[in-house]
Amino acid sequence: MPPVKDLTQGDPGQVLIRFTLPLFLSVFFQQLYNIADSAIAGTYIGEDALAAIGASYPITMLFMAVAVGSQIGCSVVLGRLYGRKLFRRVRSCMTTALISGAVLSFLLTLFGIFASNQLMLLVHTPENILENATAYLKIYTSGFMFVHLYNITTGLFSSLGDSKTPLYLLIFSSLGNILLDLLFILILQQGVAGLAWATLTAQAAACLLSLVLILRRLHHIPKDGASPPFSLRDFRDIVSVAVPSILQQSFISVGNLIIQTFINPFGSSVIAGYSAAIKLNTFALTCFTNMSSGISSFTAQNLGAALPKRVRKGFSAALKMACGTALIFAMLYLLCGNELLRLFMNRNSTKLALETGRRFMLLTAPAYPIICIKIIADGVLRGSGAMRYFMTATLVDLVLRVLLAWIFSRFFHETGIWMAWPISWAIATILSIVFYRKGVWQTHIEISSVNHTS
Repeated sequence: MPPVKDLTQGDPGQVLIRFTLPLFLSVFFQQLYNIADSAIAGTYIGEDALAAIGASYPITMLFMAVAVGSQIGCSVVLGRLYGRKLFRRVRSCMTTALISGAVLSFLLTLFGIFASNQLMLLVHTPENILENATAYLKIYTSGFMFVHLYNITTGLFSSLGDSKTPLYLLIFSSLGNILLDLLFILILQQGVAGLAWATLTAQAAACLLSLVLILRRLHHIPKDGASPPFSLRDFRDIVSVAVPSILQQSFISVGNLIIQTFINPFGSSVIAGYSAAIKLNTFALTCFTNMSSGISSFTAQNLGAALPKRVRKGFSAALKMACGTALIFAMLYLLCGNELLRLFMNRNSTKLALETGRRFMLLTAPAYPIICIKIIADGVLRGSGAMRYFMTATLVDLVLRVLLAWIFSRFFHETGIWMAWPISWAIATILSIVFYRKGVWQTHIEISSVNHTS
């Protein structure tokens, strides 16, 4: 079992590269099987199947918001404790995160199973794809407990400086998901529901394996005294970061849900084109966000060890990596956009679906370096626990995107909706940089350290 890694030692740039590269590869494989669902649906089932998955996507992202927010809360708090070498609380924090995560995910799983149809009706899903969209969502939410616990264990591994174990788990899960997709679609002929069952099965396997590994890792944490399996103190600390993170992620998902209601009236072809393009867009943004998760863990450990200068050096290194990656994605999508979009479509797909996806990519891809700056700055704010500033910058992006999408759609139809992305990104990025330059992340952690000294 590999040891945990101390991110407070060594050259910040080199440490971040070694730590973040497995995170980047992890998200590559994670997004690979998300894309596989849509690509297999569009190619082997048809345009309506792609539209059905696309229509349910913003709702599945609401559930993912809880998983990602919980992951952030656990990783930030555990990273601080590990940075201070408070190993008794490190062990307690890990078990507290797993227990509370299991309870919350069970309740949300029940909600998803019983509310799927009402949720799809809420976003005005077209009648011709409603049944498939509802079936996909119901099966997806049935496995939310696995998704949630997997994300929590990933956060725990990362906060201990281990970014390789989540990578191995995701490679296993992603390849398994693709094979299961083909099994359920080509051999068992299960349609859209089969894609959901394939994803659920792969995520369950990855979750169970990750739980076994994190519990084994727990025994490698130095023992400096007895630690309770559930600590109210650690639970409150996790909640103080997780709840704002969940709200932030939920607001983004709600915003996407609202935007989906603007898109749905344009018909299933536009929905299919948007679904393909948003998968590619999410692939890129999630890669950037995983780099942000790396700088968050780096920030938490180094501020816990009272090393703010290392955080500044780490921010500069992360910014260069993220913006370089953004340029690669932008060039790839601009030069090869049509070929990538056709991965999600078959010969019967309409010309409108392809044109819709292409317009979306032409408007958003050039702005990737801009949003990367915001995402990395937000990573420092989040890693320090300065959640008020982090949420403010994110909400500005969200509110502007929804408002501009609504206004522009009145004049430019669906193309107006895509125009809202780069404009809202640019304005929100300015705000995030202002917060970073003001040093609110350093002020916040100094206060927090005094209040939480053990």
